[in-house]
Amino acid sequence: MAPPRYVETLCQSALNRVQGMPFRWSLNPYGGCRHGCGYCYARRYHEWHGLTAGDFDRVLFVKTNVAQVLRRELGRRSWRRESVALGTATDPYQPAEGRYRLTRACLEAFRDYASPVGITTKGTLIVRDLDVLRDLDSLVEVHISVITLDSALAWRLEPGAPAPARRLAAVERLAAAGVACSVFIAPVLPGLTDGEQALRELFRACAQAGARAVHVMPLRLQGSVKPYFLARLQAEFPHLVAAYRRGYAQGSEAPAEYRQRLRERVTVAKVLAGLAAPPPRPAGPRPGQQLALPE
Repeated sequence: MAPPRYVETLCQSALNRVQGMPFRWSLNPYGGCRHGCGYCYARRYHEWHGLTAGDFDRVLFVKTNVAQVLRRELGRRSWRRESVALGTATDPYQPAEGRYRLTRACLEAFRDYASPVGITTKGTLIVRDLDVLRDLDSLVEVHISVITLDSALAWRLEPGAPAPARRLAAVERLAAAGVACSVFIAPVLPGLTDGEQALRELFRACAQAGARAVHVMPLRLQGSVKPYFLARLQAEFPHLVAAYRRGYAQGSEAPAEYRQRLRERVTVAKVLAGLAAPPPRPAGPRPGQQLALPE
């Protein structure tokens, strides 16, 4: 990956009102992400800056005053202390955080104003802030993203992100410190990370690390992310391109048949990992067989 260009900016507001999501407010100290995940849905947001999906990991925006603005907003009488999702359009613990420490400053603001926050990240730098997370106690929930245990595959899909084993080690440290921590297996990539045995082993590893829950979401390809990701597939996994073009020809979602089969597979993996009650016996592909996108 070529060295990124950092653009320092001043924001007028820190909290963003969100619609159509499980949360009403989000916060992103950075724009763009150095982790370089080819499938990332947030790549299309760089178009707001006149850039492309491919610029998402090359041109990074740093909101240098975000913590000060956040404190002003959390201190308003009108603020009802609703939960805020930190890291929805960028990773708050990407490498830039080691230098700028904006995420830590934001967490200190949530602590000081006793306002709840949920964090989503692939960044193992989060363990640096264990002291603040402990202070937040029940006000914070952490979600670590891990899509595969295969480090070589992860590097091809997420070249700038910490290795999967390091992320699970971060889950273990957080859990041992009493921080509520779950894992997002998101997204699941057809033909790459959806193998039955691979999912079972990943669920088991998450449970052993102390994750309170594991949540799964199949790949979505929205807007300009679709052609960008297909180009990445062509370069790294050309044998899958035709199946992806067929499977995602009608929109951004994987076909309903595929999503149903994945739900069945995930339910079994959760049970075997001790994370759910036994389900009815599912129908589906033979053991060990990957889920293929429907023709």
